[in-house]
Amino acid sequence: MLTHFFSTVPTGLSLLATIDPAMNDWAIVGCPYGTFSIAQERRIVAAMNKVVYSCPFVPAEWIAAHGFQPSRIMPHAASDPSAGMCPYAASFVNEVMSIGAADAVVMTTVCDQMRRVAELVYRDCRAPIFLMHVPATWETAAAHRFYVSELERLGRFLERLGGTPPSANALAAVMDEYDSMRAKLRAARGSLTARRYAEALAAFHRDGTVEVDGSAPSEPRSGVPLALVGGPLLAHHLALFDLVEAAGGPIVLDASTSGDRTMPALFDQRRLADDPLLELADAYFGSIPDAFRRPNSELYRWLHNELEQRGVRGIVFQHYTWCDTWHAEAQRMREWAAVPMLILDADDSAVIEGHTVSRIESFLEIFG
Repeated sequence: MLTHFFSTVPTGLSLLATIDPAMNDWAIVGCPYGTFSIAQERRIVAAMNKVVYSCPFVPAEWIAAHGFQPSRIMPHAASDPSAGMCPYAASFVNEVMSIGAADAVVMTTVCDQMRRVAELVYRDCRAPIFLMHVPATWETAAAHRFYVSELERLGRFLERLGGTPPSANALAAVMDEYDSMRAKLRAARGSLTARRYAEALAAFHRDGTVEVDGSAPSEPRSGVPLALVGGPLLAHHLALFDLVEAAGGPIVLDASTSGDRTMPALFDQRRLADDPLLELADAYFGSIPDAFRRPNSELYRWLHNELEQRGVRGIVFQHYTWCDTWHAEAQRMREWAAVPMLILDADDSAVIEGHTVSRIESFLEIFG
């Protein structure tokens, strides 16, 4: 049985996209005005370039190796989010619905809210949509094989949009390039303010560019070193770094979903040469710690090491009001943490409100 939906491409032609459950795959097969050959489909979608997504478990290298520009966005807050919808999910949908924001969209099942709003994007978005299944369990070989099969399915989707399947050497070269850019970012971290580093990381995810100078010497930061922990950030949350620092607590560890925590592991050069796709899957699926994972013990192991290495004395834990995953994690993390923790609820406001600033200031007073 085939499931259909209509989507339009930049030329204005309406294409009929088809999902064949037996093949577990997508195809663009035709439109109300006739049927296109594969060659015609490729010419129609040739202008499509940018693939927009927000989930860290979607490898930018895989998209880039197929000839597209990966763009992991940090959305701006939606002006009028629907009641009961996660502010982040609503903002992501609003962003991808914007004219020119996306030529194709990749969403994942990591977040229940994002999985549900994928239906809205299917219905209303002008760009082709791909929903990638990311297993919550990660310790078994079967889970890893499933994740690799989802990357292969994403690859077929990109090929149908005019992309070219990469050779092993081509994929390895792209992976090396991204590894080098992430190394440059990490090297510059100590010489940048917390906000400037967060902005540089967001720009790298969005555009694949690194515009930082890591040659400047690190300057010691005064105040109480803090960690920011939680889900993904919206663009206006970058002001949080300045507000916390102004209150006397520079953020020395960004463990939000938009920060260092979701950078993939360094690629092993030997495995990269042997099988770059499997190494890509291991660096992302096998290495990124997150609250949604089952078990999520790696999140706490990673945090323990990073908190200790960076001398963190307090945690600012931020989660969205409607985010069940991070909301459930808040109390567990408070009991686990060996340092004081402030829990902030992020609502649908497009600004960081005064009461949040007051709570941050009060929190820092406990350190004397």
